[in-house]
Amino acid sequence: MKLLTIDTSSSCCGVALTDGEQLIGEYLLAGGKAVSSRLFDAVERLMSDSGVAIADLDGFGVATGPGAFTGLRVGIAAVKGLAMATGKPVAGFSSLAMLAMNLPLARLPVCALYDARKNELYAGLYSCNAGLPIPLRPDEVISPEELAGWITGPTILVGDGAVRYREQLTAMLGGLAIFAPPNAQLPRAANGAMIAHAALQRGDCVSPVDLLPVYLRLSEAELAKQRQDTA
Repeated sequence: MKLLTIDTSSSCCGVALTDGEQLIGEYLLAGGKAVSSRLFDAVERLMSDSGVAIADLDGFGVATGPGAFTGLRVGIAAVKGLAMATGKPVAGFSSLAMLAMNLPLARLPVCALYDARKNELYAGLYSCNAGLPIPLRPDEVISPEELAGWITGPTILVGDGAVRYREQLTAMLGGLAIFAPPNAQLPRAANGAMIAHAALQRGDCVSPVDLLPVYLRLSEAELAKQRQDTA
């Protein structure tokens, strides 16, 4: 099963091409230009370098969030367009579950963290000791202080949220906070591809029309409208 998997949930832009559980190629682009301009260049180059045509694909995977609002919309719109054009199935997956897979077979719980700004974190707690991540609680948007309440034993923290709030979390959690090494902090679309592959094998797919981002909180425009309506 050949899959093209896209992740635009953070400042990184990730694209992976897989065949079953075998990685054919992957591009990971951190920082720099806007996601929209990097994504389509990355897809075109990956397919060209791999010698695989869009028509050869069996399906698509995409990170549905939580994460950067604009980035999520770009990635999901791209996969919607490709799926509609080819008629191939789509599997969406949590961006935090994908990030947790940077620590495969970890014996300790893995807490995947994206910086949500406004002194908040997108957080997901997972067990990764059996391969694919198993959620231990639903993904949430919370403050660092609330996150500290989640952690009752040694836990691996990974992601740009862990990097940004490392000092604060260490002060609150002490030795319970075990930070992933620098090379494990960036999300990998190839990990998301493994989640998507398993989902499609189960028949757990979503129609392009129903493929929507998972934001976990309102956008600035929605918050402004809500304040205006309340006033």
